[in-house]
Amino acid sequence: MKLGEKQVLTVVKTVDFGVYLGSETERVLLPKKQVPSGIEVGDPIEVFLYKDSSDRIIATTREPKLTLGKLAVLEVADTNRMGAFLDWGLEKDLFLPFRQQTAKVKKGDRCLCTLYIDKSERLCATMKVYHMLRTDSPYQKDDRVQGIIYDTSEEFGVFVAVDNCYSARIPKKDVIGTMKVGDVVEARVTAVKEDGKLDLSVRRKIPEQMEGDAEYILQSIRRRGGSLPFTDKSDPEQIKRELGMSKAAFKRAVGRLLKQGKIEIQASRIVEK
Repeated sequence: MKLGEKQVLTVVKTVDFGVYLGSETERVLLPKKQVPSGIEVGDPIEVFLYKDSSDRIIATTREPKLTLGKLAVLEVADTNRMGAFLDWGLEKDLFLPFRQQTAKVKKGDRCLCTLYIDKSERLCATMKVYHMLRTDSPYQKDDRVQGIIYDTSEEFGVFVAVDNCYSARIPKKDVIGTMKVGDVVEARVTAVKEDGKLDLSVRRKIPEQMEGDAEYILQSIRRRGGSLPFTDKSDPEQIKRELGMSKAAFKRAVGRLLKQGKIEIQASRIVEK
């Protein structure tokens, strides 16, 4: 009998409260409310094995949203001082310990998880899924993809599971604004590494992006009463923090607006003409 997996077991005994599956030496209960009608001793049933609230192994015919060796995006049903509990389609929610969270989660959040068996032989969830992600994606440079953020790093950037299964990263230099664990992002593949992992960017190609950035800067000027306290000599970190773009992108967009005659650069600010 394999905890955390779907398997076909044989009915060995029927009782008032359900049926026992397995063999004479190893058996597990399938509660009465989940026993298909007409089942008799000797019949096979496909079930999933997990532990109930009393830590007893129990069978279910319900379809779990996650099994051992797989990945799934699950919703946080509740939290307590020990961790979080995820809705995985079974009566008992799945425990996600604090130490297995790549970012603190709250009720209603969605996170990419896999299953593991802890030291007490219980099924638990972990958000540390890097080792589970595949590197054989069908995507090529410039393809558009979608994925969920499963971890972040101040040094390396934002880690994304494309299609919830392929390993990808948005490098630190391409991170725009606030990107947090659980966010779903749409991005462009900028590189396919030798090991098969993907580099992504949420920015479009430069000509398309420049048009969008220029419009964003113009709207920012208008929101601030007609001027923006930046020039081409402004600090890159300040530009990224305030406008969510790199200094290079900022300069390209400003150059476009200058060429179009929409702005004027003064000593310490940019103003709309």
